[in-house]
Amino acid sequence: MPTLLYLHGFSSSPRSTKAEQMRQYLAEHRPDIRFICPQLAATPAAAWEQIAAIADAIEGKFGVVGSSLGGFFATRVAELYGCYGVVINPAVNPHILLRDYLGEQQHPYTHEHYCLTEAHMQELAALKVTAPTAMERLWLLQQQGDEVLNYREALDYYRFARVCMQKGGNHAFMGFEHYRAQIVRFLQL
Repeated sequence: MPTLLYLHGFSSSPRSTKAEQMRQYLAEHRPDIRFICPQLAATPAAAWEQIAAIADAIEGKFGVVGSSLGGFFATRVAELYGCYGVVINPAVNPHILLRDYLGEQQHPYTHEHYCLTEAHMQELAALKVTAPTAMERLWLLQQQGDEVLNYREALDYYRFARVCMQKGGNHAFMGFEHYRAQIVRFLQL
């Protein structure tokens, strides 16, 4: 059975709108695809260990979809596991972006208390795929109206990938529900 691994963003959850839309689409139209969307750990190294353990345990073909920080991790999964990946308004340099969040945090979904530190920024920098080798296996879905991330960073980083760039929109990626079938086809599931 093929698997779609969905990775949510920073301070998000498997109950995010896009994750739920993807889960619903697969249940209705592609019940032959297993959907995995874990609640990722709040800190980078722990989240990556969790993702890698899940990817290692998947038997058979799989593809990965990630939004925001999940897109950062999805890029790493595609690179290391040789699968196809779709990244939605991805965080390209989260080790810079998330410096604004250093200090005490409470996860809005899990209510976990944790402290985001400079060491976590170093973990993110170490996890970045600095030179992806197979951009043809990646598809960037990007909206210019993203109020959280600078869309130009993603356009530069993913310039050799398949790119769908839209004017307007927002960080949540308005209209995501219209891309679900195309995402499944691109992932070759």
